[in-house]
Amino acid sequence: MDQFKDGWFTELSTMWPGQATSFEVEEVLYNQKSKFQDVIVFKSKTYGNVLVLDGVIQCTERDEFAYQEMIANLPLCSHPCPKKVLVIGGGDGGVLREVVKHPLVESVVLCEIDEDVINVSKKFLPGMAKGFFSPKLTLHIGDGFEFMKQNQDAFDVIITDSSDPVGPAESLFKASYYELMKTALRDGGILCSQGESQWLHLELIKEMRKFCKAIFPVVDYAYSTIPTYPSGQIGFTLCSKNPETNFREPVKTLSKEELEEMNLKYYNPEIHRASFVLPEFARKVLSEA
Repeated sequence: MDQFKDGWFTELSTMWPGQATSFEVEEVLYNQKSKFQDVIVFKSKTYGNVLVLDGVIQCTERDEFAYQEMIANLPLCSHPCPKKVLVIGGGDGGVLREVVKHPLVESVVLCEIDEDVINVSKKFLPGMAKGFFSPKLTLHIGDGFEFMKQNQDAFDVIITDSSDPVGPAESLFKASYYELMKTALRDGGILCSQGESQWLHLELIKEMRKFCKAIFPVVDYAYSTIPTYPSGQIGFTLCSKNPETNFREPVKTLSKEELEEMNLKYYNPEIHRASFVLPEFARKVLSEA
């Protein structure tokens, strides 16, 4: 069905049956099929410009920072010296913008398969696409799997900013992908991946936690609140090659001055710690994994 109707855009998916999210539309700014997916940008009434891939909302200008700041800073502040970072996906530039701000990061490779997403974001999401203009960046247009196979033992932190496990991103939620990330990480390396919602995908999160624990000595799950993602919440899967890592206590505590300088609107050391405290229903299920 057409997702635009009577001046509203409605997000429907088999990933969240029986519920939908709708936005009032002021103008459709872009609507094209790339080599890989349908790419839409529209201007919404209250959430600014909205990026949609294959019918699923990826980000809105109003609340994107709640996701980008957390997926970047949870791993970066858990690693004692995150000099070299790899971002898989993230063609909208939001994660990249946060990573290049981090004082200890020296170089970032962003690996995005769909160049159209980057070009569209530069045009319609300029506040997010800032990171593409950083001297710290090396941009690689291509498959993240292939890139990591050719770059073993190369990165301190790997961040996977993926869409949901249907279509192009399905393979990013499998054990083989986590095995590959492990080989691309240096000793003591840390990874952080988009980890789905505890309200909608608790069984998937449990399954991922199980196979991650078979691969890494330390595995944890945190979450952020974000109104425009289904159920208003999104999670992060964190794994470390260093058995001493404690994700719940940042090794790099950003000062008030640094938070100000980095222009952070969501992440701070207190929310870092709190993001691992799960509601009882989720804690119970995940403690069995």
